[in-house]
Amino acid sequence: MTDRLLSLLTSIAIICALLAGAGCGGLGSSSGKGSPGAGTLPPSNAGDKYVAVGTNPFVTTSHDPLSTFAVDVDTASYDIFRRDVNLGTLPQPASVRLEEYVNDFPYDYPAPAAADPTPFALSLGAAAGMFDRGTALLRVGIQAFDPPPAEKRAANLVFLVDVSGSMQSEDKLPLVQRLLRDTLEILAPTDQVSVVTYAGDTRVRLGPTPVSDSARITAVINGLTSGGSTYGAGGLTLAYEQARAAFIEGGINHIVLCTDGDFNVGPSSTTELLAIVKQQRDSGVTLTALGFGVGNLNDQMMEAISDAGNGVYGMISSPTQADSYAAERMLSTLVHVANNMKIQVTFNPARVVAYRLLGYEDRAVADGDFRNDKVDGGEVGAGHRVTALYELVLTGQAVPDPDGAPEVLQGPPVSDTPPVVDATDIVRVAVRYQAIGDAVDVPAHEIGVGLPATALGATLAAADADLRWAASIAAFAEILKHSPFADRNALPIIQTVVGEQAARDTDRAEFAELFAKARPLLAP
Repeated sequence: MTDRLLSLLTSIAIICALLAGAGCGGLGSSSGKGSPGAGTLPPSNAGDKYVAVGTNPFVTTSHDPLSTFAVDVDTASYDIFRRDVNLGTLPQPASVRLEEYVNDFPYDYPAPAAADPTPFALSLGAAAGMFDRGTALLRVGIQAFDPPPAEKRAANLVFLVDVSGSMQSEDKLPLVQRLLRDTLEILAPTDQVSVVTYAGDTRVRLGPTPVSDSARITAVINGLTSGGSTYGAGGLTLAYEQARAAFIEGGINHIVLCTDGDFNVGPSSTTELLAIVKQQRDSGVTLTALGFGVGNLNDQMMEAISDAGNGVYGMISSPTQADSYAAERMLSTLVHVANNMKIQVTFNPARVVAYRLLGYEDRAVADGDFRNDKVDGGEVGAGHRVTALYELVLTGQAVPDPDGAPEVLQGPPVSDTPPVVDATDIVRVAVRYQAIGDAVDVPAHEIGVGLPATALGATLAAADADLRWAASIAAFAEILKHSPFADRNALPIIQTVVGEQAARDTDRAEFAELFAKARPLLAP
């Protein structure tokens, strides 16, 4: 009887160790409540919540020559890839937003000068694609102006911190505290910081305090502990109240939300939380959402509220990343150089049979709303780069139709108005944006540039290094998201490009390591 009982208990222990997120005390728990140690499995991403954005279809140019979308500088999707691969698993396919993978890397796009009338520069390029289906690849690149630190506007920041019970593990609240301490280092002494927390209730832990009193701010940050449920809606409301109370006219008024995304008390649906943020959008207070940890992330909600809050959505998964985010990205998320930015690409029907936008599926804008300034676009921060890629079917080529591909959008012309594009160009790209400091009723600015057909490179191998890298990252993201247009035969080409450019910068070097870890995990 004793042997049978021992055998039963051993079996239970083994099962608990294999079940992601099952808990079972210390028997190999993967619930994300602590760092993996001896005899435990790493946390599982099975509990994270994602909603797949789908894949854009090909559109025949004769049917609709216009493609319109809002820019996006979020990084969370790629951050999730980094987190999961370092945990020994691939990201969930629904977590992959292709544009966030491509936009995570630096590119050598020409930058505007301080005296230029436009706070960003456009860079277009095109070449034959890496896919073995006779298509070409178009790149639309934007490089924003990066003003010197001395020109940064005064800042009023509210750190909104989730201190509920789900935040207790080492990859959550301790990382939040590290990030906030790091952020103090990049702020001016006269900037002011508040700290608001939420769990089962909401509290103002620190009213507006100048960064020069960093010892007091740091003491509050270090004193945060976790426990209880998650009243996120109440936290958002209180944070906006705090930001408005200390509002700086002409300054930066921003909320930095730090959470694992597990809102479970009060209004908690994406729709309810969006209503709170949208109601505050015109107040001049912006919102960044930063996710932490693994197992509770509500990705769709985090992305939606950061977009609605005119901010950025990112994920922090390690101490090194917390340090680099504060040093390299925090200011760019706070300091905007252009607001409400939308891009409209006009294709020449005489040269392009069909086109497909790679990524930006959840950032689509109706063509007729491009010049409707009431329709929200995206915000571009200091030094930000934005890259968009299109797969093109040129005249004389057939539209690819792999198994499972979305139906090609075709039919009679959607408009009687001929496209405004030069006969010698492949495309014309227009960017519409609102200048910083303009009132909401001031018409947006618009610039445009064409890409001559003579600029189309014969092969991807002959294209510039930036286009080759962006194309490789996009192809890899399509494989991870299980896109019907994914081409596993591109993996050796991706490997070659990665090897050529790994020494170019630290971001590419890191991807080379992640790619080496991820490739064996890909199903044959």
